[in-house]
Amino acid sequence: MAQGEDFPLSRVPQNARYGWISVAVMRFGQLSALSQFLLGATLGYGMSFWSAFWALTLGAVVLEIVSIVVGIAGQREGLSTSLLARWSGFGRYGSAVVGLVIAVGLVGWFGIQNAVFAQGLVQLIGILPEWLWSIIAGVAVIIIVTYGFLSMGWTAYIAVPLFLLLAAWSTISGLSHHHLHHLITMAPPGHLLSLAQGTTLVAGGFIIGAVITPDMTRFNRNPQDVIKQTIVGITLGEYVIGLVGVLLAHAVRSENVVHIIYSTSGLLGTIILITATLKINDWNLYSSSLGIVNLMDTVFGFQISRISTTWIIGGLGTFLAAIGILQHFIGFLTVLGVTIPPISGIMLSDYWILKRHRHILDVTRAQGALPRSVEGGNWPMVVSWITASLIGYFVPWGIGSINALISAIVLYALLVKISPRSIKNPTLAGESL
Repeated sequence: MAQGEDFPLSRVPQNARYGWISVAVMRFGQLSALSQFLLGATLGYGMSFWSAFWALTLGAVVLEIVSIVVGIAGQREGLSTSLLARWSGFGRYGSAVVGLVIAVGLVGWFGIQNAVFAQGLVQLIGILPEWLWSIIAGVAVIIIVTYGFLSMGWTAYIAVPLFLLLAAWSTISGLSHHHLHHLITMAPPGHLLSLAQGTTLVAGGFIIGAVITPDMTRFNRNPQDVIKQTIVGITLGEYVIGLVGVLLAHAVRSENVVHIIYSTSGLLGTIILITATLKINDWNLYSSSLGIVNLMDTVFGFQISRISTTWIIGGLGTFLAAIGILQHFIGFLTVLGVTIPPISGIMLSDYWILKRHRHILDVTRAQGALPRSVEGGNWPMVVSWITASLIGYFVPWGIGSINALISAIVLYALLVKISPRSIKNPTLAGESL
């Protein structure tokens, strides 16, 4: 296997796995970015400190539960999200669609984060046009992802400490002229957000990251490591970065993140903060490449290189960011925000509740191989996915992404229970790989 391929179509062997701290740093790196400061500032501008605290708490609990449950399945099997989906409810062709949906969604976010990075540097430094900054950022991320999990780990070890130093610096600088008690007790300076709205922002902002957790946890050694890294990574990301953003928004009475950080940390701090966006963007591109590799193998029977795929789709995302097309994709990505959570719901319902493929997965896991057959698909999955997505999009109460997730879990389990024996026992209708 070429360096950096990272087992896109096979189980990750035990000798290629890492300690939980290494993976936890990368998990925290996904949340230590400009987007998390933006979330905290948005909450702080529209909520009191304690209301924002509870919104972060509720949202973090939801994200941790989803990440842990799906992540342990990925760790047990050593499989990426789209590959695990083959034997977790979606079958051969359903998993190909899963790979495509995840890839499209994350390439979209890759491009948008790239554009945010470029726009920030144009405002702060200038010198180069926005399109050229977009290309520079895109190529930098592509190079990091080319070398795979190990390279992304080293990037996290550099970016995360810098980000934490910036957070401390910003907090001290921004709050030094304010009484902490006043900032905690003051009314929000902007338009009020309800607790439900705040929780929706927190949970919805990272739900796709929670769904693709197996892409990361397949490199873990045991379930305990998954639990530890998830609690540490998400808790630190939501509370440390989120609450700093809340307090700074109260202090400067603004939700403009670049303005807040620049006013408290100066040019150097702002550059570090924007650069930290690269740390979440490498995972956007990495998981996209895994989804496309699974799609090509499933539909066309081609086992393509993950590295080559990274350059192709990374180049596409960079090009779209450079010409500004992705600025018009936000509505489409909002739709993906309610279509991707049911993927996780169906997977955990099939894997943990119904256990339709658990026996064959257990047998082949002991052999270090994949099952030799897989079902083509099943109608409960299709109905559950579509219905849960519609519930998440149209039901006005609660949190859309969470409504979609829970609906998928319950509906899929019920539909399988009333299905013919061939669906309850997929080995009766399996196809050879």
